[in-house]
Amino acid sequence: MSPSTIVLITGANQGIGYASTKVIASSSDKYHVIVTGRTLEKAEKAVEQLKAEGGLKGTISALQLDQTDVASVERAAAAVDKEFGRLDVLVNNGAMGWVDDMESRMYQYFADILATNVAGPYLVSRTFRPLLKKSSEPRSIYVSSGMGSHQYISSMPDAVKSFGETGIPYPVTKAALNMLAELEAIVHGDEVKTKVFLFCPGLVVSNLRGNSEEMRSMGGAAGDPAVSGQTLLTIIEGKRDADIGKGTIHKDGVYPW
Repeated sequence: MSPSTIVLITGANQGIGYASTKVIASSSDKYHVIVTGRTLEKAEKAVEQLKAEGGLKGTISALQLDQTDVASVERAAAAVDKEFGRLDVLVNNGAMGWVDDMESRMYQYFADILATNVAGPYLVSRTFRPLLKKSSEPRSIYVSSGMGSHQYISSMPDAVKSFGETGIPYPVTKAALNMLAELEAIVHGDEVKTKVFLFCPGLVVSNLRGNSEEMRSMGGAAGDPAVSGQTLLTIIEGKRDADIGKGTIHKDGVYPW
């Protein structure tokens, strides 16, 4: 049986993207998930690991995609067009978080994280839009954060202060990503008929906070990224359509703007 739903997830060689790929591809044989990584080697390694872990009902494949590189994104879109002729679900998951030396080069770090977390998803969405247009039910999903919600941030001033100067860039990029999703829905909604979603995976084990186990797990406080994958699957399956336009979807509800 050929897959009836083609899903592409950026930054899927690790963390939330990796876990989500496993959840989606394990749920049904109707899914084909395209695992992208900044290098083909990383994407292929992830695909090999996922297959070795077993339990997949659907199919998966590897694709090189660096969302900060125009040529890379264009090549990726051309490859998807050649093999599948369309894209049903685009998940803009690839992102940059905190880095070890950011305090010593804050301006450059701010510029880099804006390029990766905002300009990158814009480039990916714009380039893959013609392929989404060929789908009968296209979905564009942006992996954001409660940190991009004004109401959420303003509800915990003490915690925000504790982040200090280095805690400013990441929430700013997620707030900008939220506006990007809103504008995609307004500007291209009639043309492409795409359902656009914002999704917060929650506090889960991830390299976004650093590579040490202490930072990845937030001292043991971070949850299983597979839970994020389950929430993402409900969005793909249409179970959260009623939340479109309300804010950033999470497993227990929605973070309003």
